[in-house]
This record gives sequence, structure tokens and C-alpha cells, in this order.
Amino acid sequence: MNAWTATPAPVVPPRTLPPQPLLPPVKVLHVITRFYAGAGGNTLLTALGMDPDRYEVWVAGVPGDDLWERAAAEGVHTVQIPGFRDFLTPGDVLVLWRLVRLIRRERFTIVHTHSAKGGFLGRLAARLCGTPVVVHTFHAISFHDHMSPWRRALYRSLERMTSHLAHAYLAVAPRLALEAVRQRLAPPGRVDVVPSAVELAGIPDGFDPEARRTLGVPKDIALIGTVGRIVHQKAPLDFVRMAALVHARYPDTAFVIVGDGQLADDVRRLAADLGVDVRITGWRPDAARLAAGLDVFVITSLYEGLGRALSEALAAARPVVATAVNGVPDLVEPGATGLLVAPSDPAGQARAVGWMLDHPDEAAAMGSQGCARVRTAFSQDAMCAAIDACYCRLLALPGRTR
Repeated sequence: MNAWTATPAPVVPPRTLPPQPLLPPVKVLHVITRFYAGAGGNTLLTALGMDPDRYEVWVAGVPGDDLWERAAAEGVHTVQIPGFRDFLTPGDVLVLWRLVRLIRRERFTIVHTHSAKGGFLGRLAARLCGTPVVVHTFHAISFHDHMSPWRRALYRSLERMTSHLAHAYLAVAPRLALEAVRQRLAPPGRVDVVPSAVELAGIPDGFDPEARRTLGVPKDIALIGTVGRIVHQKAPLDFVRMAALVHARYPDTAFVIVGDGQLADDVRRLAADLGVDVRITGWRPDAARLAAGLDVFVITSLYEGLGRALSEALAAARPVVATAVNGVPDLVEPGATGLLVAPSDPAGQARAVGWMLDHPDEAAAMGSQGCARVRTAFSQDAMCAAIDACYCRLLALPGRTR
């Protein structure tokens, strides 16, 4: 440790000092494709959790997403860029120009990018403006089988083209960092792991009877559920197939999806065809709390950077069954914090859920261990401290105690 690495306690209480000058903050711009759900929630918590005496935080991205209003209400500078979409379009040339104009006008010291498209446009704009520090976070790897081959190749090429434009890379899970290096999206040795935080204050640290009452299922019925958007990534039809198999063996079970999305009607039709009742709540602002009313929390995703809903379910000490994709195995350790299953395997998922129902004591113990892990390592303070340390290293600033 040197003289600059810690701030000594004040000798005189600040309120008794004469007026002191305000030091200029470090201006940070987050560029994100979609300001909602996992990556968006992570970015919002980062923006809100950084030391306001040191950082002035801005967020720019696709207009109309869920988190803009809250971010602005809590003091974050927000810029919804006209024409910015969550997929590539010819209009991205204009979006790039608008980003360049914003960065030049506000003279940001740090541009921190998120997601494939936001990362490509943000890093390119930062380079064109000569931004001193550029950081990119991998929340997930976006090249998946559901994409057409040409689109998958295009996104991968764009990520690789800009891989040399960031001074540091962050990933929300170790296996995600490994995948980024393997796919040559980031140089070896340049990726640090910073677990994605969840808002722990609103999540019970155990089963919540009130959440169960809100879901309308008696406590003597085993409730299996999930939380998330009902879209291709989450494989909601696999959840329905799993539910039908579980219900055939365990009749005293109920199933719920807390969320909404473009495949909601497909879920309802398949559930009716298979003769299983799967309730869809629609979007709920209290989704993280409702997860505390489940007996088993299930993720059937085809890909998942880490899974914000998964972290929230573990924070509520819920037994979890999750697909072994991307960074999920870094959080769900078989027999310790949950059970892993293969993606696109409803029969295997049903067997794992059945095991949890047959072994309630062991399931509860895994939920408790998962809760302890998330509440220790996945707090907002822990995440922001790690990001602050990254920024300080790149700017040669001394560390601070918030």
C-alpha cells in the first residue's frame, strides 16, 4: 500500500470546516443497447451506486425501454438516442454520429459500453472522439443458434473489429470471460470478472408467505415457477413441457411464469394441448419478491450471461434448477447451490425438479447456501467497488472508501 491508496479519517468533522471547493467529477457515459432486464438493471445499479462525489454518470441507449424513467428520477443523466434500435439498421450511421456529437459535447473521461451493438457503436464513437478510457462489459455472448448464420457472423465480426478499442473488459461471470477470450472478442488477460448485482433490499431472505398469497396458490401445493421475459432466449415452451411431465408424476403441483413477452400466447396454447395449467402473471414490478413464494425456481434458458432472475431467486433462498449455459454454472454448483440441467431437455429438467420435490431438506440447504453466496458477493456495493477499482486503475486515481 502507498500513501495514495486509502483516505484517512478526517481530523475535523466536515461540517465545521469553512466552505471547500468542489472537485470536478469524472464524467462517465454508459452506452447500452437495451436499457431493461438483466444488462439494463445491472447498468442502472452501477450508475446509481458509484460515488457521486467522484463520478458524474450518464446513460445513452435505445429509446422507450423500462428503466429510463427511474434512472432520470434518481439523478442519472439520460439520453435516449433517436433511431437507436436493438438490431442493426442503415440508420446506425446516424446513431453513431449522434453518439460522437454527445461524447464531444460532454467530454467524457470514460465511455463504458454494454451489449453487442451498444459495444460496437459506443467503442467506435469513443475512439473517433479520442476518449481517454473505454471499458466494455460482457453481460452475455450474443451469437446463438437461433440467429441466422449471416447475422451471427456479422455480430461476431463487429465485436472482433472493436475488441482492440477498449482499455479493459469486464464480464459478469468467469465462464463468460472465458467465452469472450475463446471467441476473440477480448484479448487474454484483459477481462476482469465483476458479478452482476441485484437489489437485495426488496428481496426476502427466505420463503415469503405473502408472495405466495399474491400468486394465489395454497402452501400445501408445490409451486414451480420462473421469472423473466417470455421470449426465445428463455425457452418458455420447454418450461411448459417440463411442467406437464412434473404434473403427471406430482399432481399436487402448480406452475407460474412471472413475466410477459411475445411467446405468451404460444405458452398458453401448448399448456392447453398438454393439459397442464401454467399461469402467466404478466409483467410485475415486484417480480423479484414474488420469486420468494416459489418452492422450486426453474430456468430453462438457451443462453444466459448469468441470469438476474436466478440471482434474485437464490437471494430469496429458493431451490433452483437451471440450464448449464454461459455463466450459470459459475453460480449454480450442483449439490451446493442448486441443480444444473441441459438446455432443450424438458425431461431432464423435470427429473431435476422432481428430485427437489423428493428431497426438500437438501433442496432447502442448497437454497440457503445460494442465498449466502449471492448476498455476500452480488451486492450493489461489491459490484460498484469492483468497477470503481477498474476505473481508478485505468486513471491512476487513489482508491476510496464509499
